[in-house]
Amino acid sequence: MEKSKVYFTSMKVNAGTNLLKKLNHLIKEAGIANIDFENKYTAIKIHFGEPGNLAYLRPNYAKVVVDLVKELGGRPFLTDCNTLYVGRRKNALDHLDTAYENGYNPFATGCHVIIADGLKGTDETLVPINCEYVKEVKIGRAVMDADVIISLNHFKGHESTGFGGAFKNLGMGCGSRAGKMEMHSSGKPNVNQALCISCGECRKNCAHDAISFIDYTGENKPGSRAERKNAKKRAFIDHNKCVGCGRCIGACPEDAVKAGTSEANDILNCKIAEYTYAIIKDKPNFHISLVIDVSPYCDCHAENDIPIVPDIGMFASFDPVALDQACADAVNRQPVISGSVLAEKEHCHHDHFTDTHPDTNWETCLEHAVKLGMGNREYDLIEVE
Repeated sequence: MEKSKVYFTSMKVNAGTNLLKKLNHLIKEAGIANIDFENKYTAIKIHFGEPGNLAYLRPNYAKVVVDLVKELGGRPFLTDCNTLYVGRRKNALDHLDTAYENGYNPFATGCHVIIADGLKGTDETLVPINCEYVKEVKIGRAVMDADVIISLNHFKGHESTGFGGAFKNLGMGCGSRAGKMEMHSSGKPNVNQALCISCGECRKNCAHDAISFIDYTGENKPGSRAERKNAKKRAFIDHNKCVGCGRCIGACPEDAVKAGTSEANDILNCKIAEYTYAIIKDKPNFHISLVIDVSPYCDCHAENDIPIVPDIGMFASFDPVALDQACADAVNRQPVISGSVLAEKEHCHHDHFTDTHPDTNWETCLEHAVKLGMGNREYDLIEVE
């Protein structure tokens, strides 16, 4: 199979240019104009950022893409779907407030925001795909109504999938609330009660009332915060209520919450690939990733830790598999930032994402995507000045 082309530009600028001009030049060189945008509704899938998080992409980058799509005759809109977990993106009204608060409004970006799965996350299109894990996906209706799909991704770490790039942004991001539940359903986390300090962060982040605190009779971890606080109750997750979204995993300050099985995260990655397949299989699609502010956790968190590696640059490709692979390779070539979460981890996997989140294996998503015919992990990296 012929190698895919991935285009790259660094974050370095000289007098007379800037990062926004470089992004415009990059995506033009990558061939976005080869898509017929004339009078086509163009969904630009992006993460608007949870309020409090400052690692999400600035809306200035989105405006570059919006303006170019308009120049090419398209009718762009920015979009995302509602979340499973508590926060300010779980219904369309709060989600729009969040988008506007974080700068994603028509005045800043030049186009409207549409929450693709509607007011309560139930406005979905059912798409038969008959794949290995999912037979019929549930996608936000506005995404499936679009004629062209563009993913604009903030490439960063993720506590369940290893990293979030084009596949995470599209597959998980475009799933309706029911779709997200389906993708997460294969694994439900558990609490190591010896590590739990009863801080309540997991319960505050659970939208399904699945976490309670029960009497603990085991021994405290010697010298732990739990021992110092003399906690008598520890967190417990009711799997009858839990939907497996994994939000509590990232919320726990003591790493006391773990995924149910390592296989669960692999299946999650495969389902994300299948959802992405359903979204792009019959539509022109193009993918852009900014590998900057590479935080260890998803932008869904209302906080962001310091980046695990230095800023790298911007990437673009028609092949989402090659794009995610190129971004992962670029991150893994970088030094670890002192004081980051990754710097505190044991480096035994030779992979920054697996070292940050040892229960994850990001490669399973790309392997499954290749089987589905969505792209190629072999690529030529073409640098654009």
